[in-house]
Amino acid sequence: MSGEGASVTRRGLLGGAAAAASVAAFGARAEANEMTSSASNARSEAKPSEVQQNPIVLAQPIALADLPTPALLIDEAALERNLRKMAAHAASKKIGLRPHVKTHKCPILARKQIALGALGVCAAKVSEAEVMVDAGIGSVLITSPLASTDKYERVVALAQRASGVQVVVDAIGAVNAFGAAAAAAGLTLGVLIDLDTGTRRTGIAPGEPALALARAISAAKHLRFDGLQAYSGHVMHIVGREERKKKSLESLAGALDTKALLERNGIAVKTLTGGGTGTYDIDCDALGMTDLQVGSYLFMDVQYRMIGDADGEVFDTFEPALSVLATAISQPVPQLITIDAGFKAFAHEPEAKPQFKDRAGLTYFYGGDEHGICAFSSEARTLALGEKAELIVSHCDPTVNLYDAYHVVRDGMVRELWPITARGKSQ
Repeated sequence: MSGEGASVTRRGLLGGAAAAASVAAFGARAEANEMTSSASNARSEAKPSEVQQNPIVLAQPIALADLPTPALLIDEAALERNLRKMAAHAASKKIGLRPHVKTHKCPILARKQIALGALGVCAAKVSEAEVMVDAGIGSVLITSPLASTDKYERVVALAQRASGVQVVVDAIGAVNAFGAAAAAAGLTLGVLIDLDTGTRRTGIAPGEPALALARAISAAKHLRFDGLQAYSGHVMHIVGREERKKKSLESLAGALDTKALLERNGIAVKTLTGGGTGTYDIDCDALGMTDLQVGSYLFMDVQYRMIGDADGEVFDTFEPALSVLATAISQPVPQLITIDAGFKAFAHEPEAKPQFKDRAGLTYFYGGDEHGICAFSSEARTLALGEKAELIVSHCDPTVNLYDAYHVVRDGMVRELWPITARGKSQ
């Protein structure tokens, strides 16, 4: 990553000390007084392929005690274990993985998932898919239905660059619009039907309505019917694995029946995609399911840990690999201490507040935009002013969207930055 365009440090990502340590990673020729360049300047002057899509290796590793806070951390060893555990599970069940990049928003992590055997990735929004294709990831399923001309055109433009781009539809209007856009571009676009399996958020009803839509797709000259999507978001966080299993299989029944209905009517259904982290070990056994849209497993968060797994009340099959590092900054009263991480550092989840990773006897409460107020549960004071502590995040997906980069921790030191390239890509 050499050249003038790569000589800008990202103080907005790193802070002063870390910025200085990362100069070599950028091939920097800047003097120390140039290290105050903002993250926005870095984005405008550095090519995305050089900075935003690849690891930034720090010339000098940074101790956590020296890292400006709040900072988003990845425990690299835990992350790798999670990635490999899910890949091994899928292989043992002979089912595909189509991980959701809305969780991590990072091409570096998407490449890791694909290297371990993933079929491709899912993206919630067109702009996320554009980031992935820009990074050379050619198989991307956009999992949210679309209903505007600009999105139809952007998807078709993306499919001109990567033939593995697919979309979901749940209405005849989208079928007609995608068909026209694909015809104008002279290509064939892969389309799946999004089924409403009970979440009542998106999707067409299973059964005859889905069959009618499949017929319309199959009749469109420039569309290719690729299968069904059956994501049951309403069951992912049901507490207790047995109850979650019952509800998940109930919700999938209509999708499986729809698959059989289409096949009886001469329409091949090569893909039935769905599931998620909460049902990864349930939906894999549903006969006909081809791949799982898992997302949070690589990081984990408090929301998922609360639902339990096959072994107990805490879902700890996958390890917490994502945390926020915060600093204790004030102590107005002895039984409380305030850290520099509030709503701007964590997604606001009232029922799943951040939890301290390695410090007992502390309970976190949101204290406003900039602050978290932490209560000591005993006379022991396990956090003092000026000390730093890691907290497991409440909900990983929206928390990640608050940061520009991951600080990758290896052997207790921050050694790389991984840009969160799709941060803010909500269109």
